[in-house]
Amino acid sequence: MRNAHTTHEPAPHEAEGSRLGRIAHYAVFALLVVGGLAYWALKPPTINPMSDAKAAEALALVQTHAALGAPTLLQAIGDHVRKLEERGQGVRQQPWTVEKQQGPNPDLYLVKVSVREREAQRWFEREFVWQANLGKKTIAPVSMPAESLMPLGFDKMTRPIAPPAGP
Repeated sequence: MRNAHTTHEPAPHEAEGSRLGRIAHYAVFALLVVGGLAYWALKPPTINPMSDAKAAEALALVQTHAALGAPTLLQAIGDHVRKLEERGQGVRQQPWTVEKQQGPNPDLYLVKVSVREREAQRWFEREFVWQANLGKKTIAPVSMPAESLMPLGFDKMTRPIAPPAGP
């Protein structure tokens, strides 16, 4: 009579398959970790404006600056997005981002916002980019879409930003 509870010894080829499977799992895990670390190290250096006072100031300088056809740049972009939505056209506004500009001047930041628009069967993206100089309290449009929102008579390199009018 055979014992129903006998242990089964794996055949040599089963043990080797199990070992190769374990090695493959570790290799995949290691590749994911290395890929994640590479992405983290190489991604563009955007700054969370809520955690950096200078980045928040740069964002505020740009968003509250006067615009062509609207009181502020923030409102001008919002109006543009709203008009496209009202026409039934696909549109997506990306979040505003702030990047410290590389170079010797610690007061220079790039402030960006992208708007994706659908026309017919294709999407295209408008990237609005401004350079904010915190030392001089000025902004300068860097991209053509950003320049198209600036008020008439704006000298992009020398005009200082007027402080917001108080109550």
